[in-house]
Amino acid sequence: MGRFRDLTVLITGAAGGFGLKLARRFAAEGANLVLSDLDAGRLDEATAAFDTPVATLAGNVANESLSQDLVALAFERFGRLDVAVNNAGIVHDFMKLPQTPSDVARRVFEVDLLGMFFALKHQIPALERQFRDKALPGAIVNMASVAGIAGAPKLGVYAAAKHGVVGLTRSAAAECATKGVRINAVCPSFARTAMVTGILGSDNPAGEAELTRGVPMRRLAETDEIAEVVLFAADPKNSFMTGQTLAADGGITAI
Repeated sequence: MGRFRDLTVLITGAAGGFGLKLARRFAAEGANLVLSDLDAGRLDEATAAFDTPVATLAGNVANESLSQDLVALAFERFGRLDVAVNNAGIVHDFMKLPQTPSDVARRVFEVDLLGMFFALKHQIPALERQFRDKALPGAIVNMASVAGIAGAPKLGVYAAAKHGVVGLTRSAAAECATKGVRINAVCPSFARTAMVTGILGSDNPAGEAELTRGVPMRRLAETDEIAEVVLFAADPKNSFMTGQTLAADGGITAI
């Protein structure tokens, strides 16, 4: 029997990368899924082969209405919401802060930080109400980054947004600590996702070596490795951990 059997799990950014890997892992653990992504076509294609109950809704997390509609969809389709994984995010190209275009900075903040705020704003009351009325605890896992707990030269705006995600996570976790809702953040370093390979280009071992030069393990993370940390944070048995930033970074923050 899976850890998440008959539980409802909401995942944003679910059409690829961490999001799709997580959807598959939660499905394998018996969860019902509510999945969202900006790209409706990729979302439909990615979820077509799922043999677990799935509800999908495409949209932009920078629009508050999407977060509200996803919570409503979970309750309309499955009658409950147990886990939310706020995974959707973007990154900008490597550039020093003064060279970062203001419209790029605004877009990153809108998606990565304001989008996270919208998600928490609508998920928390629903989970608190469910705990109050039915004694069903809930968990929220926010995808931050090692750039959210350390400096990230040439990724300053992205780092600022992810520091904000960590701040939201810790603050909200303290507010919800007695209300049946656990909130934690996972902070990966560079992983083998389309976001990173898009920066590196294809078949670029020299670029990969340069990117991981400051990683003690000297490699990219694999999506399964990060997914394992997310499932650990979301696991109902992990019931006394909240407000934490779980660094899955190959040892970066150890030095």
